[in-house]
Amino acid sequence: MRVLVAEDERDLAALLATGLRRAGFAVDVVHDGGEALERLDLYAYDVLVLDRDLPRLHGDDVARRLVAAGSPTRILMLTASSAVEDRVDGLDLGADDYLGKPFDFPELVSRVRALRRRSARPVLPPLLERDGLLVDTVRRTAVRDGRDLDLSPKEFSVLQLLLEADGAVVSAEELLERAWDAHADPFTGAVRVCMSKLRAKLGEPGLIRTVQGVGYAL
Repeated sequence: MRVLVAEDERDLAALLATGLRRAGFAVDVVHDGGEALERLDLYAYDVLVLDRDLPRLHGDDVARRLVAAGSPTRILMLTASSAVEDRVDGLDLGADDYLGKPFDFPELVSRVRALRRRSARPVLPPLLERDGLLVDTVRRTAVRDGRDLDLSPKEFSVLQLLLEADGAVVSAEELLERAWDAHADPFTGAVRVCMSKLRAKLGEPGLIRTVQGVGYAL
């Protein structure tokens, strides 16, 4: 799941990014509304965590333009004001959810996950199961034949994407786009290295097959 954080308070933006990455999301950060729109034109984000009071281009205008363009990106609006009228204004602009500052971080993570489930992609069950493999996408746990796999956030994201593909081949390019942030070098072996570690943790018999020149399937 890919998230864009648009927050002009740099310390808060860094904390948001760190916490969301620990929760297993691929996160990019921008500090003004104009840069947010530029990133959204370049990459497909599942959720935009949008501070309302942004410089250069106000968060309200960012939301308006996304809605007008028919963007599938879900918007979680953040603001220092939690007054009812401000929440109503934010939702009327097209935001999908609204959270006042200060907020509890677990609630933010839960709301981001909920928005992803409401995205334009088909709704998928929270529990994914195949060949003795049980993955809980809410608690972010993975078990094979009763054995806890102890996956890293990146390994979990890749495994989830393969399971959600339901046997279809997923290209390395798609894995890189959806599980890594914008700073990932497409010419590195990041996907190959992650796949090697994931296969080792899954154990035998092997579940992930490589389709030469195309991608990976589970």
